[in-house]
Amino acid sequence: MILEEQRFLHEDLERLEQGIADRISDEPKHIRERLTRDHQIAQFLDRISSQSTKLLSIYQDEDGSRSREIQQIGTGEPMDEFYKQLADIKRFHTKYPNEPVENLERAYRPRKGPDADLQPSIVDTMFTGEEALGRFFDLHSCHELYLNLPNAKRLSYLQYLELFDNFTPGAGGLKRAEKMTDQYFKYVGQLAQDLETFMRKTKPLDNTDKVLADFDKEFDVAWETDAIPEWKREEPNGKSTGTANQATSAGAVWCEDCEKEFKNENVYKGHLSGKKHIRAAADRAQRQKVGTDETNEASSGAGPGGESTHRLKERAIAEREHRVKRLASAMSTERSDTRVNVERKQGMTERERQQELENLFSTATAASQAAADADEGEENDDDRIYNPLKLPLAWDGKPIPFWLYKLHGLGVEFPCEICGNFVYMGRRAFDKHFNEARHIYGLKCLGVTNTSLFRDIIHIDEALRLWEKIQKDKRKDKVDDGSVIQMEDAEGNVMPEKVYYDLQKQGLL
Repeated sequence: MILEEQRFLHEDLERLEQGIADRISDEPKHIRERLTRDHQIAQFLDRISSQSTKLLSIYQDEDGSRSREIQQIGTGEPMDEFYKQLADIKRFHTKYPNEPVENLERAYRPRKGPDADLQPSIVDTMFTGEEALGRFFDLHSCHELYLNLPNAKRLSYLQYLELFDNFTPGAGGLKRAEKMTDQYFKYVGQLAQDLETFMRKTKPLDNTDKVLADFDKEFDVAWETDAIPEWKREEPNGKSTGTANQATSAGAVWCEDCEKEFKNENVYKGHLSGKKHIRAAADRAQRQKVGTDETNEASSGAGPGGESTHRLKERAIAEREHRVKRLASAMSTERSDTRVNVERKQGMTERERQQELENLFSTATAASQAAADADEGEENDDDRIYNPLKLPLAWDGKPIPFWLYKLHGLGVEFPCEICGNFVYMGRRAFDKHFNEARHIYGLKCLGVTNTSLFRDIIHIDEALRLWEKIQKDKRKDKVDDGSVIQMEDAEGNVMPEKVYYDLQKQGLL
């Protein structure tokens, strides 16, 4: 029955391709339906890969069973072989009368209408309520792990969303010595795993394994070249190749033991006698001593790959930190949306949050039902959105509340002549547009290069007058060193010509 299995695999591949084509041709309007479609396509692609592997092994025919079956059909009586296989099929179904037969056409066909409600969606149990079907991050568990770390900053959840990928000691990260704990390793590993899982859930059609492999390859190159600022290799003399240049200002002094910046030399010298500095210096000396001993053992052949155990542990932590940074940068849109959503929810009551969560799932059900009704050609006037005030539509396709419309002033028009008389609805959109490409391009067309000084300037004549005044002030303040005439008095004092003649008139020379 090798040929029958081969035929079945070919049919299965064609049905899978047709199922993918049917789903791609229909663009869902709701995010829940879109995620369901993408995950179904991803499952079909995985099945195509597995079935193609089986089909390829049959064509390779390493054991010769396919060749023997073809030879048996070609040399003997064709009808005898046919009736023999038919008898085997009847004998099988007599032994197993209730064996179900898989209908490939129905299995891969998109379900619509009542058939879609019978089977639960793939994404129903995939996301938490906070993630809102993949639109926002849910890092509350990672935030709790971070707050339980020793010597960690007391950051709110909103501040944590801003700084969770910044591992420098001055921002939201810990010092280098404090990171070498199992608790921190567990935290940064959990954070990287949550971000990776979120990417796989929200982008099922992307090759996430290839993206992560590129991140790891990039980290390997940076680690080999010692190009990671927070994890520079420490020299035996007590200095690190990366911490010497961490001072942010000219007069600031960086303490490598405390991993802290001081404003000037006097403050730095004053802290040297403190208990914290003495304890930090002793811990760093002990750490360097252990690292030196392990490096010597590794160089003599005891360590794997010529690296000490301490350095290998640093590499494991640094690799997870690098993956968190790259994943956060790849999902910057979801991160910014999460911050906006958290700020919005802070001004809501518990009842409003529960109601919003219920509306999220009820909207998905209503959207799928409306799509099914449209396919059947049944139009219902009661399902039409009632919007007599012409309010803007929210992300779920419904008008926003009128109080929110008045709160943000979305009924107020703000025209901008520089943007080609474009009208912005609401103060927030108007203030935001000064940093957008449309306004900046309009200023550049007027010859303005420094656009940061032209905030709240919306008229062309005002912008031109301000730019002309700025250019005039620059020309006035510009001093040509070659045109300044220096004068010298009898005592040898050198001064500008104007000052010289003024003093001469007063009789002071």
